[in-house]
Amino acid sequence: MQQPPGFVDPRAPNYVCRLKRSLYGLKQAPRAWYTRFSTFLIQQGFSSSVSDTFLFVYRHGIHTAYLLLYVDDIILTASDSGFLKTLIATISREFKMTDLGSLHHFLGITVTRDQSGLFLHQSQYARDILQRAAMSSCKPSTTPVDTSSKLSATDGPLLADGSLYRSLAGALQYLTFTRPDITYAVQQVCLFMHAPREPHFQFMKRILRYLQGTLDFGIRLTPSSATSLTAYSDADWGGCLDSRRSTSGYCVFMGNNLLSWSSKRQNTISRSSAEAEYRAIANAVAEVSWLRNLLLELHVPLRSATLVYCDNVSAVYLSGNPVQHQRTKHVEIDIHFVREKVRIGHIRVLHVPAAYQYADIFTKGLPRPLFESFRDSLSIRLPPAPTAGAY
Repeated sequence: MQQPPGFVDPRAPNYVCRLKRSLYGLKQAPRAWYTRFSTFLIQQGFSSSVSDTFLFVYRHGIHTAYLLLYVDDIILTASDSGFLKTLIATISREFKMTDLGSLHHFLGITVTRDQSGLFLHQSQYARDILQRAAMSSCKPSTTPVDTSSKLSATDGPLLADGSLYRSLAGALQYLTFTRPDITYAVQQVCLFMHAPREPHFQFMKRILRYLQGTLDFGIRLTPSSATSLTAYSDADWGGCLDSRRSTSGYCVFMGNNLLSWSSKRQNTISRSSAEAEYRAIANAVAEVSWLRNLLLELHVPLRSATLVYCDNVSAVYLSGNPVQHQRTKHVEIDIHFVREKVRIGHIRVLHVPAAYQYADIFTKGLPRPLFESFRDSLSIRLPPAPTAGAY
């Protein structure tokens, strides 16, 4: 603690102000805590990640450790159990902390471990959302959105009180951390949080009914020898009824494990489907570039190019064509960004048939059979059945 600049008492420069409230509640507290904790870790040999400032990496000789910090919650893992205990003891001498053992719960996400890998879910959180909406006993739906639903900012009467709508929309956003299958539907309802209307609330209820039938679903992560990244990119051209902006979606896999996904409305209007698809590719390539840098800092560098699949042939040609056409001048920045990554060999953009375009689930409503097929391909499923003798 020190006196604030400009208010230093010359007679007692080493004194500090007496606070009438808890330091923990001040808005400066998180930054001060991060500085204090990160300084200690760096003194112990950790290095702060450039890709994610809350990730710290330790690598000396045969020992490797990763520490992930969120305020005062920590995930710590190391290359062997003995070194892990040493790190825990070192940090415990400096900070008061409790070792909760193997990872089983973090920031509302439940982690179940078995011989085949990890299962991440938020089942209890989903039940709490349904209870908050008074829909704990509602009839389940097979999909979160139908194939024909398109929301408009002007359809239907305004809700008398939009506070419940906004509260549920925010809660559903957090649920998408382990439920990518509802990402597109949640993105749609979040577009109207400023002035929700009755059709928007009915759209949200469809999501809640879908959750009722899939409460125990989550993401499955399994060990894999594959270290290459594969991305799928898609766009729904002019899907917004009000602004005619397109919706971009992508998902990134390492082996069979889903690492990252997104559903987002584009910032500008696209004049063709090829342009919309190309902007979606640029978003996917940006995410892939970040993941490649993160893996490099984790000392798992990628030796091969990342494959980005798109179902639009024109967008695939644009990624490798060095000729600037008149009709693509206005997307020059995205074009140069993707082409540069293709040129240096970090990215390869390839065509994929629409039947295997998994990113479709992030850009539009799908028929039930296709939706369930893509959902399974994203490793979103029920928890593994317990076996005799398992613990």
